[in-house]
Amino acid sequence: MKNKFGFILVKPQLGENIGACARSMKNFGFSKLHIVEPKINFPNHKAKATSVGAFDIINKAKVFNNIKDAIEPFNLVISLSARRRDINKKNISLKEFQKIIKRRNLNLGLMFGPEASGLSNKDLSFSNYILQIPTSPKFKSLNLSHSLTIICYEIFKSLNDKKIKNNELNLKVSSKSKISSLLAHLISLLEKKDFFIPKEKRHSMILNINNLIYRLEPNDKELRILASIISTLSKK
Repeated sequence: MKNKFGFILVKPQLGENIGACARSMKNFGFSKLHIVEPKINFPNHKAKATSVGAFDIINKAKVFNNIKDAIEPFNLVISLSARRRDINKKNISLKEFQKIIKRRNLNLGLMFGPEASGLSNKDLSFSNYILQIPTSPKFKSLNLSHSLTIICYEIFKSLNDKKIKNNELNLKVSSKSKISSLLAHLISLLEKKDFFIPKEKRHSMILNINNLIYRLEPNDKELRILASIISTLSKK
């Protein structure tokens, strides 16, 4: 069951933090690690040293050039952020998170940002939800590996708590690759219709469209309906 969870580190800056993340993952039985545009050469000796034996996770970690490719295997992505953002994306509590991870047919990616700045609004546009770990308002920022460790523990605890029930267990969200294909097709059609006017707002308009579609969490049937609607409307 733990194979349905993956951890995505976006632009990590320190090999030591990657190693500490791998160690925490192994502590709780997880193994799928995706790394996007690391700021250091990876793998490296510092990552392996701080992994304290989690060499298998370090060696099998996949490195990607962009978030879109890194999240493709997942049908749901939750991003971690130390602060609330002014974007059209639902923020969830740990209690809501615990319900989500109990769903069947879930392949969940947990996305973490760079140590210094966290995830950008563009990065967050690829996620379905934003999760903020409760901390003191006087000092909210957590170390990357500490944040990941808390999430590993929350998943581990939830999966081992047989008393937790969820009415949404049978939901199966469509894969990110299918959603990305639909979005690419939709944006291409909108480009042809000169939808993105004025041009200087094109970037923010695309981010809003991404946020809208990902927030819907469509299953395969719903995605086919959306694709059919888009195709019908695009015909002359």
